[in-house]
Amino acid sequence: QVHLVESGGGLVQAGGSRRLSCEVSGGTFSKYAMAWFRQPPGKEREFVSAISWRGSSTYYADSVKGRFSVSRDNTINTLYLEMSNLVPEDTADYYCAADAQVVIGRYAYPDEYDYWGQGTQVTVSS
Repeated sequence: QVHLVESGGGLVQAGGSRRLSCEVSGGTFSKYAMAWFRQPPGKEREFVSAISWRGSSTYYADSVKGRFSVSRDNTINTLYLEMSNLVPEDTADYYCAADAQVVIGRYAYPDEYDYWGQGTQVTVSS
């Protein structure tokens, strides 16, 4: 059973930074493509960022490009999301997701991922 646990959420002022982590257990982390999605209050879940299993390819939503950075450490089974220049519109529950068979070109689609964490809340105050 693959288990994902996000951490690092909290309250941050606009313009500030935050790093989210996602620890994965119960599977072979190095074989999974990983992604971050978020769900703002009252809105649908949306893609934030993804990274290939080796970390050689990264993908970002236009809304976070240049401000967020995704990375992974396959030696400790952990995914990261470095967020900077945060704005109130970044307020959301952030989820990490994993799958070993994400189709190339479909990293932004939630239905490509079999495994999900419970989420961590990020609130950006203005």
